[in-house]
Amino acid sequence: MMIGKRIGGRYEVLRGIGEGGMSKVYLAHDIILDRDVAIKVLNYNFANEQDLKKRFQREALSATSLSHPHIVNIFDVGEEEELHYLVMEYIEGQTLKKYIHTNGPLPVQQAVKIMRQLVSAISNAHHNGIVHRDIKPQNILMDTEGNVKITDFGIAMALSATAHTKTNSVIGTVHYLSPEQARGGMATRKSDIYSLGIVFYELLTGELPFSAETAVAIALKHLQEETPSVRLAYPGIPQSVENVILKATAKDATYRYQSSDEMYEDLLTVLSPERQREEKFTIPFDDDQTRVIPAITNSSNYDDTDATKVIEPVVPEPVQQQKKKRKKWPIVVGLSAVLLAAAVILVVFWSSIFGPKTELVPDVVGLDEAVAITLLEEKGFVVEEKVEDYSYEYPAGQVFRTNPEVNKQLEIGSSVTIFVSIGKETMELTNYVNRDYEEIANFLEGFGFKITSEGVFSDAPKGQILKQIPEAGEEVVPEETEIIFTVSAGKEMKTLADLTNYSRKELDDYAESSGFNIFIVSSEESETVPEGHVISQKPSPDSELEKGSRVDVVVSKGKEKKSVKVFFDTVTIPYEPTNYDEEDEYSSPEPQIVKIYIQDSKHSMTDPVAEFTITEDTKREITVELEEGQRGGYKVHRDSLIIAERTFNYDDDVE
Repeated sequence: MMIGKRIGGRYEVLRGIGEGGMSKVYLAHDIILDRDVAIKVLNYNFANEQDLKKRFQREALSATSLSHPHIVNIFDVGEEEELHYLVMEYIEGQTLKKYIHTNGPLPVQQAVKIMRQLVSAISNAHHNGIVHRDIKPQNILMDTEGNVKITDFGIAMALSATAHTKTNSVIGTVHYLSPEQARGGMATRKSDIYSLGIVFYELLTGELPFSAETAVAIALKHLQEETPSVRLAYPGIPQSVENVILKATAKDATYRYQSSDEMYEDLLTVLSPERQREEKFTIPFDDDQTRVIPAITNSSNYDDTDATKVIEPVVPEPVQQQKKKRKKWPIVVGLSAVLLAAAVILVVFWSSIFGPKTELVPDVVGLDEAVAITLLEEKGFVVEEKVEDYSYEYPAGQVFRTNPEVNKQLEIGSSVTIFVSIGKETMELTNYVNRDYEEIANFLEGFGFKITSEGVFSDAPKGQILKQIPEAGEEVVPEETEIIFTVSAGKEMKTLADLTNYSRKELDDYAESSGFNIFIVSSEESETVPEGHVISQKPSPDSELEKGSRVDVVVSKGKEKKSVKVFFDTVTIPYEPTNYDEEDEYSSPEPQIVKIYIQDSKHSMTDPVAEFTITEDTKREITVELEEGQRGGYKVHRDSLIIAERTFNYDDDVE
């Protein structure tokens, strides 16, 4: 199980993102440089092959020197417990193969743009002395903006070296294999040019130029048949564009582009108007050259040839050059033909009777294990071993690979190993309760988990995980799992109102509705705020506070109080009857209205401070209160007549 492991002490494996015949690819995070990377783990077994292991490491490390905008960077090459891996730049997107399958055939302009990027990348590699050897759309990544990058330089060049050392065979993908590689020869810069031509063909047509039932048959077509014309299927493609394919895929490398630089320069002008009607590219005819007669006519496709694999060299038997017949020896010629035919029949008969019986390994990929075993046994093969492993493409219980591979010609009775999926790789969930949500969410999203959260008010610190579903200990597939976290939102927060001018009662009502604890911490005099009302508060208005927080207020004592002097005066208010009749001296007196006005710190002369009636002389005590610096006094009105008045200064002596 790779997911969740740390490789090389720094690469945390997050999730699987691809697999092939020779490797599996994982998304990982480099904890030292804090970046995502792609780690390709090789299936190649280096056990007991120290020389090959060193050669692989040396060749793969040399690929790290490549630096080009259309080449996937190799950052590191490592080994851990017999696990060999390459650490590469992570490109978010898809393979060019998948893009062609979804969108192909592509418009000419887009195909040419992609080819310019690919050829410039290969040219850079060739200038650094590196031949890719396995160019194919499966090894080309396309980012979200439509730009492409070539990958697998390290694997292709290193493993081809180890394979040649062992078996004189080659590493490659037969659909894109150059004729010289198919014969078992060394791959050269012109081999890469041939593969680029096949990729260009596939971009424009959405199909491969050669297909057959077996890898050998396809390799023979690369050796024997000319590349089909793209203009036959799509006449709108300019001849200049088709010429690039024909020249790149010439069987004889002599007639191909002399370098990838030359091919790139050709692509720069291939869509220019002056080249639209150029002549079709042809190879000069050599009448004296020994030629191979086309003999492969298989119509069915060999679908398993997309994977990079070890391919035994194909050595077709060339037809001998026909010499001019001598008319004077007709009997000898006829006799020779009869003897040759008889020999062929004898060989075929002998092989059919006494030679080994062979059969194609049936395509059992995608079948349930039991069905696959039955089908293999019906064909006469023995299922010697079953290997269970994770697969991101095939569900548990289905076969996802065989060894030897599907459609390989084997003797009946041979053993076949099947690889059975145990489903996608799982990881065990850890207990994340009490951890910081942001940190854990970012970490788990890197594995492919879908993360959702719901906040609740809590005494726990804000952002702390309180609960998780699924719970710790469950085995899950990251990209198929949603984790729901209950996260503390901290204590409930409320916005503090502006309490200025609140009365005591209003403060009590607000404290009850808001949940805040309000304390009157002091009282101060104020020229503007009435006595008993709030002057200021702490914290300030609009502050976000936890429910139950303390709020301090200062209350007004009213205006500042000055020193006061009190003056007292006793006034006798006489009664003077206006209707007195000596003859009627015992008649009732008529009441008179008395009004007293005071000007002091509490009163003004505007309104009387006292109003009453008298029918006889009456005494009244009048009080005048003056603050420092004030003047005041009083007036006594009887009816409309002022009968008494007096003024006071604050500085006067009090009697």
